[in-house]
Amino acid sequence: MKAETLSRRDFLRHSGFVATGLATGGTIIFGQDYAWALSTSALDPHTAATLMVMARQLFPHDRLGDQYYAAVVDALDKQAAGDAALRKQLTDGVAKLDAARGLPWLQLSDGARNAVLKSVETGEFFSTMRSATINNLYNNPLVYRLFGFEGSSVEYGGYIERGFDDIGWLPNA
Repeated sequence: MKAETLSRRDFLRHSGFVATGLATGGTIIFGQDYAWALSTSALDPHTAATLMVMARQLFPHDRLGDQYYAAVVDALDKQAAGDAALRKQLTDGVAKLDAARGLPWLQLSDGARNAVLKSVETGEFFSTMRSATINNLYNNPLVYRLFGFEGSSVEYGGYIERGFDDIGWLPNA
């Protein structure tokens, strides 16, 4: 297997991102699409990273980058900052995921992760994560664009004049 070489320019660019992230003191997660960061105040970095991967595992979409799933964690973090019970539920839920196989849940294969999620799917933690992911992933206007959904039409008078009959595969009347 051939080792990848890193040019000096790439090294300096990547180390600049890391230095900036470390200076902010938050959890830093880099995406493939572009550099972005997730800074959490109520959740520790391991919990935040686990919740983000869990959100992707629950609703996987190849065309969505991690930054869209990080929005779920950001919303949960903001909510947990003012709700100690939610913060405890999330950290205890991640601890339960980690304890299920004796390894951190993030280190498991996709199949093993799914099996662990299946074992906790009737619990309140799973329900909270499922609801938060649905609400914060699919209500994101940036995600709308990636799926080809134009968004709400109510404020524009409905769909009658905005694409209701845009299908091109039917003959014109």
